[in-house]
Amino acid sequence: MMVCGAEKKRQLHRGGSGDYGHDDVEGRGGVHVWIFAEKTQQLLLVQRHHHFQGLWDASTAAIIISPHSPLTTARRKLQQELGVTLAEDAFEFIFSFLQQESGSGRNNGGKEINNDVYLVTTIDPIPLEAFTLQRENVSSVKYVSYQEYESLLAKNDPHYVPYDVHGQYAQLFEIITKRYQENTVARTLALQKQLNRYAPISLNAELTGLSDSDKDALALIVKAAAVIDEIFYVQSWYSNPDLREWLKEHADESELNKLKWSYYKINKSPWSSLDKDEAFLTSADSAIKVLPNATTKTVTAWKGLEYRAAFPVQKPLCANFYPQDMDKKEFETWKGNLDKDQQKEATGFFSVIKRHSNSDDDNDLHVVPYSQEYKSLLAKAADLLHKAGDITTSLSLKRLLHAKADAFLSNDYYESDIAWMDLDSKLDVTIGPYETYEDKLFGYKATFEAFIGIRDDKATAQLKLFGDSMQLLEQNLPMDNAYKSEDVSAAPIRVIQLIYNAGDVKGPQIVAFNLPNDERIVKERGTSMVMLKNVQEAKFERILMPIAELCVAKEQQELVDFESFFTHTICHECVHGIGPHTITLPNGQKSTVRLELQEFYSAIEEAKADIVGLWALRFLISKGLLSESLVKTMYVSFLAGCFRSVRFGLEEAHGKGQALQFNWIHEKGGFVVHSDETVSVEFSKIENAVESLSREILTIQAKGDKQAAASLLDKYGVITEPLKVALKNLETVEVPVDIVPNFPILAQI
Repeated sequence: MMVCGAEKKRQLHRGGSGDYGHDDVEGRGGVHVWIFAEKTQQLLLVQRHHHFQGLWDASTAAIIISPHSPLTTARRKLQQELGVTLAEDAFEFIFSFLQQESGSGRNNGGKEINNDVYLVTTIDPIPLEAFTLQRENVSSVKYVSYQEYESLLAKNDPHYVPYDVHGQYAQLFEIITKRYQENTVARTLALQKQLNRYAPISLNAELTGLSDSDKDALALIVKAAAVIDEIFYVQSWYSNPDLREWLKEHADESELNKLKWSYYKINKSPWSSLDKDEAFLTSADSAIKVLPNATTKTVTAWKGLEYRAAFPVQKPLCANFYPQDMDKKEFETWKGNLDKDQQKEATGFFSVIKRHSNSDDDNDLHVVPYSQEYKSLLAKAADLLHKAGDITTSLSLKRLLHAKADAFLSNDYYESDIAWMDLDSKLDVTIGPYETYEDKLFGYKATFEAFIGIRDDKATAQLKLFGDSMQLLEQNLPMDNAYKSEDVSAAPIRVIQLIYNAGDVKGPQIVAFNLPNDERIVKERGTSMVMLKNVQEAKFERILMPIAELCVAKEQQELVDFESFFTHTICHECVHGIGPHTITLPNGQKSTVRLELQEFYSAIEEAKADIVGLWALRFLISKGLLSESLVKTMYVSFLAGCFRSVRFGLEEAHGKGQALQFNWIHEKGGFVVHSDETVSVEFSKIENAVESLSREILTIQAKGDKQAAASLLDKYGVITEPLKVALKNLETVEVPVDIVPNFPILAQI
């Protein structure tokens, strides 16, 4: 098991709890829980009898009996053995290990089982008199300094159940030591360095084109977007809102706390988007919560159990869309027992998967629609949108706001997405659940986001060519004609000056988006694109040009220009609307690329949009629809953009997709690395490299070939030596990785 089916790093461990209080039962692994008191730096140990001859052991340990989950087993076992009832957010998964059983008590003949290890961090020790001991398993409890306990294990003290503190189990003690013996100065400097990767930028636009009524509506829409922000914090991780409030409350207490809060606001979680989603905070930084009735016994003058709301070191693949201890196999087994309509709900954009809390069978998963899961917040946002819709003078905006408000409460977003595509308003609004990047387990579930801007009418008019060329591009895509669609709609493109965003806008900022993702609408109406021009300008000036000066060969640096950067971004978004979406599998079954590629979909789709977008630019030039002057500038600007996007990290879809493209083109000779560590475009080879990769990705999507997608990303979606050198050079001169926007509009309204 472990958190949300994330990849395990395990090694064989000999010794440790071999019975867990169950005899001769078929288990699905084991679970260990260690209760750690922060103030005294002590671990709670229990003295076990039965098969352990009175040896001291973990706070609790148990075999996971199918169909129960690891976390549920841990909670139940603590309650049974010690009379302690803890909330889910008290348990921090820290690692898994394989354990070689001796056969004692279970007669398993040396069988290996997997164990999940959880840490519970309390502030003070739980009073010993508060425990209610299960006498058939536990005879006594005591607290011991974690350092003393590690020393006892290292010496193989015969009074303690053995754990290999020189192997995988050393992690328990290393984690505690690192958290509570940290160098504050070093951590402050490290956080400041992480923050410096983002260049602050102010994004604003003139509101003179808005009527007074629309300005009033804008204020209400921004308030609704702030509610959307709250929903996203919940979607990211269930204890995330508590962490947010805690960090905000304590931000002024020290320079370190201020930096924690500043970097948290960028990432909107304890995990750093630019560092492979590794935590820059620990549970020791987290919110303190109180459980007044955590134990069955009442202790005089004890106000209750104070604990740290936990989160794992590595970001959970499931975010908060699925139970934290559910893996892919469990989900697929459950889904296989559902009828077709129920399966559609389970894999749909707008629902979460939960366990029945009062069920004895905690494998009893069920679907909860967003309209129910986030009911109070969505009702608040809907009310604000209805009020804004009542006062705006734009008929299309009025329709959108009312339709979106209704969708929040009904969970049916079809009509509101159609209204969004038809939007023709100076005040441009995108709000709702759209992208699925946060669901790294399957790529099914959509996060809430909001983008509010002022339409740039002149720039919008200039881009009509691209939207009108969608069918032409579809018919000429470099893939088998059998996979091409005969009916692709023109794609409306809107250019806006962004004045506010919220929700899933963490880490690197997007420069454009193509929506909706509903395959029904894509098939019937196509998609619409929104270009965030002021965001693109900021990134080009603050990031892309400095990257080009360092990484692109000197003789080609003058070929990096904003027009090519902006135009390729347009084609990137256009290409999201063409190519395979709804597909027919080899067995004749209808499906979608998203459902078939699952967790690989996002990276493959972003790579497709990039590389096929580059192909599309060259195609439009060849048809005389774009200027020949773009031929060289588009390739060199794309090269500079490769280094920009790879810096987002391979955990991010755009970053992994960009690594795939760079490495493929480099292998085919389209990019050439020089002795001075710069890279140039080989114009005689890049066209074939771009077309061959476009064909490869489009064919994978058309076939719904998940294994081929995985193989392609495994081989090419990596940091190769040329990328590693470029990233190191960029870090050395501290070129920003991305921007962090602030919005003056908040003060104006």
